[in-house]
Amino acid sequence: MGQKVHPYGFRIGINKPWRSRWFVERDYDKLLVEDVQLKKELKEKLKAAGVSSVEIERPGNKLRIMIRTARPGIIIGRKGAEIEKLKVDLQKRTNREVFIDILEVNKPELDAQLVAESIALQLEKRVGFRRAMRKAVDSALRFGCKGIKVRVSGRLNGAEIARSEWYLQGRLPLHTLRADIDYGFAEARTTYGVIGVKTWIYRGDIYQQRRREPQAVVGTSVF
Repeated sequence: MGQKVHPYGFRIGINKPWRSRWFVERDYDKLLVEDVQLKKELKEKLKAAGVSSVEIERPGNKLRIMIRTARPGIIIGRKGAEIEKLKVDLQKRTNREVFIDILEVNKPELDAQLVAESIALQLEKRVGFRRAMRKAVDSALRFGCKGIKVRVSGRLNGAEIARSEWYLQGRLPLHTLRADIDYGFAEARTTYGVIGVKTWIYRGDIYQQRRREPQAVVGTSVF
């Protein structure tokens, strides 16, 4: 059997950063549980805003939350009212000074998590799974990705026996560490059971810029 590895975790420290960035010597477990709960609740609360990921930093006794979203206007609200409300709510809950950064996802069609959630939403609205998959694949390729794979698993079209189907277009070099591969997972809670949606998007290679050493020129003279 092939041993599968998460494409994001496989590349951490090479071309992907950690999604929680902090260091403590004690109470590590409490902060870790707090991180997981915060991310889960924010994703649920801001479902309409199309949240791709939530990153957390803890400088000192402060808490900085970076939310990547396709629709930043929904989170910010009129004159920043919604984001202030969210900030006050998080400060009360964590007893820390909270800073919230909203980062806009310019091309939601190339964000694997948002693509997976979009397909899941369509499946919940009883759109045919093949049509939803093809639409996602076509739009990603139109926006310039190098390759995309979409896989759905479960009781497709309400069938008695669960099965998997997938589409692959372009290249998807999962074993190449320099490859910028985005991965997303979502669940569609339909009337006949849960259908899992996985998405892989290959956006090209990331090359580390190597610092070039100045080279000495030997045996040349200008008169």
